[in-house]
Amino acid sequence: MWQGQRSRQETLALRQQLIGSSCKLFFSNDPVKIVKAKGQYMYDENGRRYLDCINNVAHVGHCHPDIVKAAHEQNQLLNTNSRYLHDNLVDYAERLSKTLPEKLCIFYFLNSGAYHGHLTSLIDISPYKFRNLEGQKEWVHVAPVPDTYRGVYREDHEDSVTAYANEVKIIIEQAQEKGRKIAAFFVESLPSVGGQIIPPPGYFQKVAEHVHKAGGVFIADEIQVGFGRVGRHFWAFQLQGEDFIPDIVTMGKPIGNGHPIACVATTKEIAEAFAATGVEYFNTFGGNPVSCAIGLAVLDVIEKEHLQAHAMEIGNFLMKLLKEQKTKHPIIGDVRGSGLFIGVDLIKDQAERTPATEEAEYLITRLKEEYILLSTDGPGRNVLKFKPPMCFNMEDAKFVVDTIDKVLTEMEKECLNQQKTSTCST
Repeated sequence: MWQGQRSRQETLALRQQLIGSSCKLFFSNDPVKIVKAKGQYMYDENGRRYLDCINNVAHVGHCHPDIVKAAHEQNQLLNTNSRYLHDNLVDYAERLSKTLPEKLCIFYFLNSGAYHGHLTSLIDISPYKFRNLEGQKEWVHVAPVPDTYRGVYREDHEDSVTAYANEVKIIIEQAQEKGRKIAAFFVESLPSVGGQIIPPPGYFQKVAEHVHKAGGVFIADEIQVGFGRVGRHFWAFQLQGEDFIPDIVTMGKPIGNGHPIACVATTKEIAEAFAATGVEYFNTFGGNPVSCAIGLAVLDVIEKEHLQAHAMEIGNFLMKLLKEQKTKHPIIGDVRGSGLFIGVDLIKDQAERTPATEEAEYLITRLKEEYILLSTDGPGRNVLKFKPPMCFNMEDAKFVVDTIDKVLTEMEKECLNQQKTSTCST
């Protein structure tokens, strides 16, 4: 144990005593105590090393020395709010603008992402949140996730792009019939909590056409998938094609490699319309010199270490290994992703594609015992969710897939031994 550290049991007991029970832990039945991290690895109080396949927040790697140095050096000089002139703010905005389409050229900085959020206004538009509370408000409309594996329109549909986009069109028309107007269409560029979904190319363009015609704006959330994670592009919305540009882009989490910074990018027209309301935008910590220094350092590391290209190379390798497992283990129904954003959909049966929720939970628990940290997501909590730090490498990919193979083989043998094939994944 690290000198001066409480034991894991003591820390857990104090947490249960002092911290609200709604603040959840990973692996709540047997939580891990992490005291140190570097790159794609995390270490517990006994010095045991875990491979981190979860942490998209530590985008360029845990405790990257360049990020730590940038924060320390700026902290020694100045940290204040954005009501004073400072080069870091404008330098960072200028650097970000070079990664985006020219149209997205106005920036608002804040200290945390708005994804799901803790404001009622944001909870009200997040099915992930409101389905556990009072339900859907009359003014909120939920379109089907464009999931071609287990959604309404699947891979065998003749035109899933148009079909899913028409679902949005129908929602808009129904709202207008009730005398309502459309404000905005919110979407994760790659729905993550929805189950690591890759929307078919062209879907956003068709949806944007319907939304704009109704007077709304298209908001792309890049909080989990931006900054080169998808490999082929810097932003995930660019997977839809060069002809698609959202009206607003939200970004957070990986933007500061763990430091609390977030940003909204938009057009001059929208920024001017906001300014015309007379409401001043001010965020005490948004755009402060330290945050901007860290943001600049993150961009420097992505560029210097070629992490976007690395994400593509390693992601392709990991996808290849996982698809090989798909042919071996029938519980793996689908492997999908781009770069280092990958989902493995576990199913109980091939025909119905019933989510293998319990099996997925058992698998990630066993992986933790093998010193691999992985999580599940999706409505059925059955999708293995890969979004590791971008320094994740080929050795890591092989290790995690070999271990998944080992655990799934164990599960299949146990299933046969118990001669309960009717309740096992087939």
